[in-house]
Amino acid sequence: MAKTAAQERNNPVTPPPLRPGGAHSRGGPVVKPKNFAGTLRRLWDYIGKERNMLTLIFIFILVDSVLMLLNPFLIGKAIDAMSLNHGKVDFDFLEVMILVLAAAYIADAVLTWLQGWLMAGVAGRIVKNLRDALFKKLQKLPVAFFDSRTHGELMSRLSNDVDNISNTISQSTTQLMSGVVILTGSFIMMMVLSPVLTLASMVTIPLVFLLTRTIAKRTRVLFKKQQIELGTLNGHIEETISGIEVVKAFNHEDKVIEEFDQVNTRLREVGLKAQIWSGFLMPIMNVINNLGFAIVAIVGGILAVKGHITVGAIASFITYSRQFVRPLNDLANIFNILQSGVAGAERVFETMDEEEETADKKEAVPLEQPKGHVVFDHVSFGYRPDVPILKNVSFEAGVGTSIALVGPTGAGKTTVVNLLTRFYDVTSGRILLDGRDIRDYTRDSLRRSFGFVLQDTYLFSGTIKENIKYGKPDATDEEVDLAAKMAGAAGFINRLPQRYDTVLSENGGNLSQGERQLLAIARVMLAKPAVLILDEATSSIDTRTELHIQQALLSLMENRTSFIIAHRLNTIRDADIIMVIDQGQIIEKGSHDELMKQQGRYYQMFFNQFKNIEDASE
Repeated sequence: MAKTAAQERNNPVTPPPLRPGGAHSRGGPVVKPKNFAGTLRRLWDYIGKERNMLTLIFIFILVDSVLMLLNPFLIGKAIDAMSLNHGKVDFDFLEVMILVLAAAYIADAVLTWLQGWLMAGVAGRIVKNLRDALFKKLQKLPVAFFDSRTHGELMSRLSNDVDNISNTISQSTTQLMSGVVILTGSFIMMMVLSPVLTLASMVTIPLVFLLTRTIAKRTRVLFKKQQIELGTLNGHIEETISGIEVVKAFNHEDKVIEEFDQVNTRLREVGLKAQIWSGFLMPIMNVINNLGFAIVAIVGGILAVKGHITVGAIASFITYSRQFVRPLNDLANIFNILQSGVAGAERVFETMDEEEETADKKEAVPLEQPKGHVVFDHVSFGYRPDVPILKNVSFEAGVGTSIALVGPTGAGKTTVVNLLTRFYDVTSGRILLDGRDIRDYTRDSLRRSFGFVLQDTYLFSGTIKENIKYGKPDATDEEVDLAAKMAGAAGFINRLPQRYDTVLSENGGNLSQGERQLLAIARVMLAKPAVLILDEATSSIDTRTELHIQQALLSLMENRTSFIIAHRLNTIRDADIIMVIDQGQIIEKGSHDELMKQQGRYYQMFFNQFKNIEDASE
């Protein structure tokens, strides 16, 4: 159904509009970064939930910072103790200073380890909550959202972008807290030791801020581009691996390698630029710092000669000035890291800001004991407002009626069932189920009344039993076995070593396409829905198995309303009503015999199809 729906959505003359990050945006213009501060505020909504643990971490940081601020003062006193005073060194005082310094360094190591350990837990919980919120959001988004984006690009947001946020939080939060405390404390101690030296050391501060601002402006844009290109690369990889058989069948290996190389080259180029610009920061910052130390050393030497300050005080001051500058360096580096994290956060929040499926009406009621009476009442719809797919379609399907939808690709067949299941809502008109507009039912109860067997079968990683029970988790083993037998799947299942406990790989990759289709049919048979939707349900099954499945489907369809989309017309000859859809309109409607007597479009389709079969057999 997905392939047909995509063909109906995409008009070859007027293609759908490009969406940032979607399948069509590969190589297109890059979305400009959003508000940096606004993204940080939204990120704080998740970080703020850990405020108690962050408070404890801050207390450890505060104690650790006090110890770090105490060390230079003690070193200065130790140096002064070694200065010859009347020809002797104060060894007792020096010994005390050394012991106190050793204890302070050991305590600093322990507190630093505790900070890192606790912060790792905080970052893990924050990212878990963020990833949970994003995944829950994806479940609430409409089918149209996924139709316009590659799976790899969405996976990149769940993995790469969220991991970027995790790294940013774990690396930046403690450094930010510690940096603020050390910056403030060092400045106070510098003022206490020498206001003149403090003023001299402040000369380089404007250069630091100017450098940080200049580089951050460029890295912000580059890191955003890098994340977008990474998502594009993941999308290309996922698409190529999923369709590897098609790639090989059409000898497109060289082409996909070339496309990969192009995307990978763009990622390398933008990543290289981002790293080069961010790499400028620390070397230039070191030059500025060394310039500041030279100024402090010159001014301090002059003051020491004049007797305004001791040698130990100068040593303490230089250490404090290093401590004062280091947080500035860290903050500049943190700001660089933030560019990458915020770039990922922006992409995550872009997805979380997407419009969800329209909520159920307040007066919506659960659909209980559905019978399957379906009415399309002057329904019109288009995936795009300017390209209508269905035009004023009306028909009725009584309880237990089988409706076959036939027509050329892109005529609107799959759109009919997309609207019936409320994957999309009608543009005009209404659809009734058991005499009531389907929008008056809760969406969950409405969809539980449908059973799908699609052309593109999807099985989940897990056992065969779990996949069959997907539509009815509380089913017994006997019910599962009966459904498998009715679908004709029991034979190959019982030949497997673990039978129903056989674990399937991703999408049942260790089964043939026909076996996967049989399991999908068994899954629907077990659920016993009121309305069946069969989209080329036997297209991947050999002729012999198809005859068996047709009988099973007839049994399943008994007393149930069924919509059958088929291109092989011999599979729908027994349908109660066959509707020929072309260009979004029902041009013919009736049973097989009635339509054959009319000798209209259906007659031509049937005759041409079987003529082709006969020609091929000859």
